[in-house]
Amino acid sequence: MAKIENKLYTREELHELEEWFNNVQLPESIQLDKATFIPNVKETLSRLILQAEINCDNPKMQGAIYILERLKAKLEETQK
Repeated sequence: MAKIENKLYTREELHELEEWFNNVQLPESIQLDKATFIPNVKETLSRLILQAEINCDNPKMQGAIYILERLKAKLEETQK
């Protein structure tokens, strides 16, 4: 299994990520990967952003930001 690089995101990086999502057309649902289906992208996105803002300074709680990055990459891939 690949090791996930630990990265502590700054609040500025989080806000840039949030702005990116605000300026893109979001699908209603998306298959993020083989095991992850998001049935309501907008609701999931708002909850992930809230969780990321709360835990931004905690290096052990960066999971929400990691999922946001994966969702951004998937959306960029599907919009090509």
